[in-house]
Amino acid sequence: MYDTLHYSLGALSGGLVGLTLGLVGGGGSILAVPLMVYVVGVASPHVAIGTSALAVAVNAASNLALHARAHTVKWRCGAIYAGAGIIGAFGGSTLGKAINGQHLLFLFALVMVVVGVLMLKNRHAEGIPGAQCGRENAGKVAGFGFGTGAFSGVFGIGGGFLIVPGLMASTRMPTLNAVGTSLVAVTAFGLTTALNYAFSGLVAWGIAATFIAGGFLGGIAGTGLARKLSGKGTLTTVFAGLIFVVAAYMLWKSWTAL
Repeated sequence: MYDTLHYSLGALSGGLVGLTLGLVGGGGSILAVPLMVYVVGVASPHVAIGTSALAVAVNAASNLALHARAHTVKWRCGAIYAGAGIIGAFGGSTLGKAINGQHLLFLFALVMVVVGVLMLKNRHAEGIPGAQCGRENAGKVAGFGFGTGAFSGVFGIGGGFLIVPGLMASTRMPTLNAVGTSLVAVTAFGLTTALNYAFSGLVAWGIAATFIAGGFLGGIAGTGLARKLSGKGTLTTVFAGLIFVVAAYMLWKSWTAL
């Protein structure tokens, strides 16, 4: 079904996704789904979603290790967010498999536009470097986690582009810390969604393997670049700009396919 060209394109696409995950914590799955469909050539949107969920989860885990080494991860916040989100991701992914694939891609792009606008609106917020998660905000963090997990499951994404603003809104942590911490939840959400799709035979394992290999190399470059762009809202602006570009392309492609 897939040949050398498909696997090569998978590796290149994975490199771009890994770069994005390391750079902004999210966006990896935003890119992974359309790259699977429009570049690698995975015909079924549902297989593209299941495969990208697995690839993004593994790449997110490797990028998480890099951010942990740079001390940008707030582990308690990530655990609370991910724990609540796994429940939402399981329910969301079950619902997502029942929705028409092209409709799913179109809705995905609309959500991306909304999130991009919200990120730009708050791009100059510096956050509180010492922000932590405790009794006073644990419920709020868990609530954002559950909602993000549900979206992640429906659209078959790691959810980083929702998790980063969700962490910032619920804890007021800086963008760089939100990027590192988000990878805890991206890994958990992606694996939950991927397992649900895998049980239905909706994962292309060979493509996922090449995607993961390319993503590992891209992640090393992205993590280093994130530290250089973390000040003055630059990282948030890059994040939002990426979302708008991919959303516009997805809206156009999915609209013509409806």
